[in-house]
Amino acid sequence: MLLNFNSSIETLAKVGPIFSKRLCGLGIETIKDLLWYFPQRYEDFSQITPIKQAKLNEKACFCGTISQFTTKKTFKRGLFLTEALLQDKTACLRVVWFNQPYLAQTLKEKDLVCLAGKVAMDKGGIFLQSPSYEKVFEEENLTHTGRIIPIYPETKGISSRYLRYLVKQALKAALPSIQETLPENILKQQALLPLSKALTEIHFPSSFATLEMAKERFGFEEIFLIQLAVLKQKLKVQKQKAPSVPFKVELVKDLVAKLPFKLTDAQRKCSFQILKDLERKRPMSRLLEGDVGSGKTVVAVIAMLSCCKAGFQAALMAPTEILAQQHFNEVSKLLQPFKIKIALLTGKKDKIISQKIGYQTREGFKPETMEISRIKLLEKTKLGEINVLIGTHSLIQEKVKFNTSEKNGLALVVIDEQHRFGIKQRQKLVTGKSNKLLPHFLSMTATPIPRTLALTLYGNLDLSLLDEMPKGRKRITTEIVAPKERQRVYAFIKKEIKQGNQVFVICPRIELPEENEGNLSAKKSSWAEVKAVEEEYDKLSKVFFKSFKVEMLHGKMKPKEKEKIMLDFKRGKFDILVSTSVVEVGVDIPGATAMLIESAERFGLAQLHQFRGRIGRNKKEAFCFLFTESNSQKTKQRLKAILKAKNGFELAEYDLQIRGPGGLTSVKQWGLPDLAMLALKNLKLVEKTREQAKETLTNSPNLVQYPILREAVARFEKIAHLE
Repeated sequence: MLLNFNSSIETLAKVGPIFSKRLCGLGIETIKDLLWYFPQRYEDFSQITPIKQAKLNEKACFCGTISQFTTKKTFKRGLFLTEALLQDKTACLRVVWFNQPYLAQTLKEKDLVCLAGKVAMDKGGIFLQSPSYEKVFEEENLTHTGRIIPIYPETKGISSRYLRYLVKQALKAALPSIQETLPENILKQQALLPLSKALTEIHFPSSFATLEMAKERFGFEEIFLIQLAVLKQKLKVQKQKAPSVPFKVELVKDLVAKLPFKLTDAQRKCSFQILKDLERKRPMSRLLEGDVGSGKTVVAVIAMLSCCKAGFQAALMAPTEILAQQHFNEVSKLLQPFKIKIALLTGKKDKIISQKIGYQTREGFKPETMEISRIKLLEKTKLGEINVLIGTHSLIQEKVKFNTSEKNGLALVVIDEQHRFGIKQRQKLVTGKSNKLLPHFLSMTATPIPRTLALTLYGNLDLSLLDEMPKGRKRITTEIVAPKERQRVYAFIKKEIKQGNQVFVICPRIELPEENEGNLSAKKSSWAEVKAVEEEYDKLSKVFFKSFKVEMLHGKMKPKEKEKIMLDFKRGKFDILVSTSVVEVGVDIPGATAMLIESAERFGLAQLHQFRGRIGRNKKEAFCFLFTESNSQKTKQRLKAILKAKNGFELAEYDLQIRGPGGLTSVKQWGLPDLAMLALKNLKLVEKTREQAKETLTNSPNLVQYPILREAVARFEKIAHLE
């Protein structure tokens, strides 16, 4: 029977409704799903070991005749023990299976079998413990023994043995009709295995050398598809026209001279890159990356001022209302001398800055504002009377319309921590068919991005790095704390609070075992994190810090509730905030000088670095305590890296090699397979795929010459939500 990749999994033998449902829980519904369900590891039973050479605690594969079956039930634990004797030309070996009484009927006396497993010992001597078994008819057709054996991620009722049985069927039925995704010239140029050979070798490798070749082929293909998708998007943007914003050096000098601080060399360099991009008539697509506190906002303000003084409009979009308010205050403060009309559009009251001077508060600069109706604000924006509009995702609502004139319309969109804001959303900000210009795009992030990720997942964006901190900001004292030191740290925290300072307590991520039942595991993990926060909150508020004000924050709260808590913390209404990782990207809390991170080993280093960046924003000395109960030297070594690293970029690169890219939230959102994750650690492979993708798109910009490849890229774009 010939099958294709789209054939239902139920077309295979031994897949009825019950097993079909279980396989569906593993994401396997079609033949393609099954063939791309790669093994997580392999066991080498390719060498047949003579029984006489059996060694205690070693895994091996033995072949011989089986006899003397007995099955009995243990009295204490109620387990079925099935025993047999395996004999070859050299010796005999006792075999024991637990809870598999059916084997006495499956395997018959004097059957020639191969058994693969671990040699153990009990009172009766050495024995082979619960081995995989296989009747031998033709040695070259062995599936479960006598070869390199694939071990798959399993779930209840679905074993690796069963999956091997299905995969072997699927390969036999589907490979004759398989269509190669990669063009022939690329296979030859990169010395890659053809798809049919790669699929066979990744499931049933003939050797570890060919297994590596199969992994290389699939790793290359996954990264190559990403490169094609992001570079296609980049080419699509570059074909559009954008407003040309003149680079007025004197204007920039005027702003820089009025700043209450001196720009770093990195800020100057990044500003220059952005201003040169704005001059061009092609849309800028740039990612501004820098640690928390490295001064990204002022770089964006320089760009916005240039646009506004050239007669254009600018928009700044933040992920939350409280961050939008924070940006509104900061931008208003920096642009106050230039009489720029700045407005805030949120779900609450809409504000427009008046021309009065603002004032400084505990929370930072507060501009003098006047509240106006949303209708009035939208009208002013459409007429071009608002120079800078700041808000949340409300900015891309249909009702929000910017000026449609090509000389006075929207020239720049700045997005805070939203790198995946695509061309469709940008076009939503441009209203009126008379304006065919696409605004320039600047994305800001405090998330350190390793070079391989910058060349792939963010390959459609040019990169500007703020790799130095402003002078005057003190280095945060960081300490790895053992359990016995907890009381000393608590005493220190009490002292900090009594001096008028505030404290973050970050609770660990809770990672539960995969259950492969839809999103059940994710939901349980989410609620487990809530429970961790609630327990920590109770412990701190009722026992260790009962004389202080403690509040908690977690991801299950409603957005409005979370924002209120953060605003109250910013205003100094309580002393300690117990939270999950939702504070990773958050507001400035000037009063926060200390942070406690529980089970720090569960976080990525770059993430720990971002947490740490939330404190010490007021030029006071700040302290970060990393609690861990792990005795693993590897864990301690990894955490020590955060004490030595100069910036988040170093930590991101280090963590990528140690933990892989899977720990990065930005990577998880792409839903990449494990082999792609592994390939993202390989800079040479990433660079090779990028060059190959450029060459391919040069030959065929829309991939018309490569229809199968074009379909594969389209499928990837859909999965990754690339726009």
